[in-house]
Amino acid sequence: MMNHKKLLTAFIATALACNHLYSQDNNFNLNTQRSESQNVFKIPGKALDHRGLIINPTPHSLRKQEGVTLNISGGISLKDKKGKFSNDLPFLSFNKKGVKMSIDFGEKTAARQGVRNISGAYSLTIDEKGIRIIGYDEKGAFHAIQTLREIINSPVSANSNLPCLSINDYPDLPYRGVVEGFYGTPWSHKVRLSLIDLYGQYKMNYYLYGPKDDPYHSCPNWRLPYPEKEAANIKELVEACNRNRVDFVWAIHPGQDIRWNEEDYKNLMNKFNHMYDLGVRAFAIFFDDISGEGTNPLKQTEWLNRLNKELSESKSDISPLIVCPTDYTKLWANPTPQGSLVTYGNTLDSAINVFWTGDYVCSDLTKATMNWVNSRIKRPALYWWNFPVTDYARHIIMQGPTYGLDTTLTSKDVCGLISNPMEHGEASKLALYSIADYSWNIAAYNPLDSWERGLASMAPEVREAYRTFAIHSCDTEKGYRRIESWETKTFRINNYTEADYKALFNEFKKIEKVPAEMEAKCTNKALLAELRPWLVEFGKLGIRGQNALRLIEIYKKCSPAEFWNSYLDFQMSPEEIQTYKAHRSGTMKLQPFYENTMYDLLCNFYKGLTDMQPDTSRQAQYTAHSVIIATDTLKARAAFDHNPHTTFANNGTLLFTLPEGSNQCVVISNAKSSTAILKQLSTKGKVLSEEPLNTSVQTIRLAKDAVKIEIQGNIILHEIVPLQRK
Repeated sequence: MMNHKKLLTAFIATALACNHLYSQDNNFNLNTQRSESQNVFKIPGKALDHRGLIINPTPHSLRKQEGVTLNISGGISLKDKKGKFSNDLPFLSFNKKGVKMSIDFGEKTAARQGVRNISGAYSLTIDEKGIRIIGYDEKGAFHAIQTLREIINSPVSANSNLPCLSINDYPDLPYRGVVEGFYGTPWSHKVRLSLIDLYGQYKMNYYLYGPKDDPYHSCPNWRLPYPEKEAANIKELVEACNRNRVDFVWAIHPGQDIRWNEEDYKNLMNKFNHMYDLGVRAFAIFFDDISGEGTNPLKQTEWLNRLNKELSESKSDISPLIVCPTDYTKLWANPTPQGSLVTYGNTLDSAINVFWTGDYVCSDLTKATMNWVNSRIKRPALYWWNFPVTDYARHIIMQGPTYGLDTTLTSKDVCGLISNPMEHGEASKLALYSIADYSWNIAAYNPLDSWERGLASMAPEVREAYRTFAIHSCDTEKGYRRIESWETKTFRINNYTEADYKALFNEFKKIEKVPAEMEAKCTNKALLAELRPWLVEFGKLGIRGQNALRLIEIYKKCSPAEFWNSYLDFQMSPEEIQTYKAHRSGTMKLQPFYENTMYDLLCNFYKGLTDMQPDTSRQAQYTAHSVIIATDTLKARAAFDHNPHTTFANNGTLLFTLPEGSNQCVVISNAKSSTAILKQLSTKGKVLSEEPLNTSVQTIRLAKDAVKIEIQGNIILHEIVPLQRK
């Protein structure tokens, strides 16, 4: 015997289990999280007022002369002292009588101007005399050009009036860039070229080509040369990198089937020579995600040292190798002196850089994790950051802020930061904007401000719509968790104010409009194409949220039948559930708000049905119905499955035997279009009463001797709830 409260709890827990089915991935397995932290941290930093001057990455030193400008509307008279940059200035117009601009680079020249002795460092001066650029090297001068472009494109430079200023700048990390190392569909050639332009624009200097699904990068075809078309594409990528002063690094992934013999050593060398002929001057070897003999660290370091030595001796313009070890994360690395990382530290050529992903496959960049690995490999590791990659959570397209990066690190702790992005290359640019910002000027990195600037840079014509989508599309749900919807307040139906209700309704209304705004105004069609499946579902989420809020008011003001009809209208269909599961957004607050609201309202609805029983003042106790017999077992199971969202259509006669002691039953149906009759029968089959089923929620008071109910006619039945009093 259960009391009323226990009965209600047990009943609705069963009846409403289906309501949360679409919030869980049926294939979800905790092991797939690979032990990533499930903590969700706030975003450091705050949005700043840049007074119309937007430069990314953030310069180390910028001094501005307030109120003084240089007008370049008459064009630029260029003096390119080394003759290297005439093709790098498409954003300028030239005129021999225009404003003077000089570009030079070189160690001695840079030293005289106080430019740091670091590759990529530069100084940029804009004053009444003109524009002067000095780079430590060619890359430094190129970086200064990118800063000039950012200044010209800033709002402060309206009408070609540039602010007079001086910048002395340099990169904190020697290696800053991207590894195409995700699982899934590799980027298209067009997307790769677009991304390389972005690397150059924001002063990244490394692109590692290593897509897991490129058969000529990995097993079994790593020994074979690229076919003609693919080889031509590689060559074009190298040329694009050269234009953007980015080092193209071609990576090979041979470990799964490598044989530690001379034949395979020659295969490796032959493949590198083939890539060298295509213009490649930097190489990496990945031993990640393999098993078997290829994981032998002594063999790995032996071959790496030999390859590095022989390549550098035969080709003077080759950069030192980069390696991704098998133990690339603390999660499974052997921490003892017998571990492979210690073997690397003791035997690997010190010129070879070693990748590291941190404490987990996807994890924050911290001083602790760098100290742990550096003490073993005896050099600052190269951080492979698995962000914004989503190959472990492909239902998400990551658009949130870039954070989780220690701002106290230096090049003595980490030699570089290399991001592994999503298979959605255009949509990855928002995160890469900030990764470039951090790796250039670590101490000044402001994650929230960098994200806000990135939104305006990536899609200025639809910034607000893009921001609305991005702020609600951040959380992986089951992996490397990211905060989402931090400006939105949601609530449960018994704990909110009128202001809370109105604000949330307006947010959902704004969300509904985002897809149309993006489609109409976004000029980056490649970005729009990648976002589109998520945008479609995002718009539906906006409508869904508004409906859930409306349903709260309907429940308060309308009859049970009216509520039930609206509830069915606002419930997600199985098809809608599946399409949302494939392209989710709003997973941390918005979709849970919808689910919780629908759940809570249905709880209250069922409680209202039980409250209709007599003798509530005497706290009458009810038990669930026990045995129900029907002529059609399958349909009976649907009618009494405690799930009001499963239905069956009947066009005939159904007979149900009710539990002993029942005095009422509630029929929940789509009775608006039905022509059904419910009859109450005695033990001998005598018809005690009959009445039409003409409302969606209909309470039937049972006659004294009624033991069966018979439904005749056409009806879509959701649930029959027999209630009994003991």
